[in-house]
Amino acid sequence: MANSREEKQAAGDFTDAKPVFGWTTRGNQFDDDKMDVDAKLVDMPDFRYRMDYPEVGKCVIINNKNFDPSTVSLEDHTKRACFACVLLSHGDNGVIYGTDGCFKIEELTCGFKGNRCRSLAGKPKLFFIQACRGDELDSGVEADSATDAEEGSLQKIPVEADFLYAYSTAPGFYSWRNTQNGSWFIQSLCQVLKQYGKTHDMLHILTQVNYKVARGYESSSNVPGFNAKKQIPCIVSMLTKALYFSSGK
Repeated sequence: MANSREEKQAAGDFTDAKPVFGWTTRGNQFDDDKMDVDAKLVDMPDFRYRMDYPEVGKCVIINNKNFDPSTVSLEDHTKRACFACVLLSHGDNGVIYGTDGCFKIEELTCGFKGNRCRSLAGKPKLFFIQACRGDELDSGVEADSATDAEEGSLQKIPVEADFLYAYSTAPGFYSWRNTQNGSWFIQSLCQVLKQYGKTHDMLHILTQVNYKVARGYESSSNVPGFNAKKQIPCIVSMLTKALYFSSGK
């Protein structure tokens, strides 16, 4: 058995990847004639996540409070189409602060992966994270103006599939908030969801959020070095389909 990184890499060089959809790649071209005879053939699925469950989903909002990750991932989500978690707190790159210390984002999200949360397998799992990811400041630059398978069948999918992380800022950077109106990211997210949440897919929505934060906000501060700074949110998507919050086509 290949255990070390070097052994795994060596083994990988001689392992034939088997396509699921009936094609292999040669360069950038699909080649049906070279299809592995051992490959399992399935039809291409609908390119939207199923949203015709009894419930659209559950959204948990954590605003700098103590919580136990098990109160989130151990629930039965069978009747829900998706899950969303919104975290608002202070943070640093890769970690977020609670009232009793900091923890890695992965410590929360790991509870939703693989067999730990089977009722969300193949469904979108969304994490919106409002927190600093470092202390760098962005001065800006001038510029011109169901599951994948049919119900009743089984299909193996990657444990990291169907996750989406929407961070308020890029890795290493400060995340800004207005003392009266709240964070730039959450303000923009709420505005865009209200306007386009029923008609546009999630990546389109989050791209609009990126635009609003990047173009619509700039810091105003008397603290030296903190004035006229910018911010850009960061989308990390492992979604495998388009996500609409409505079930209509």
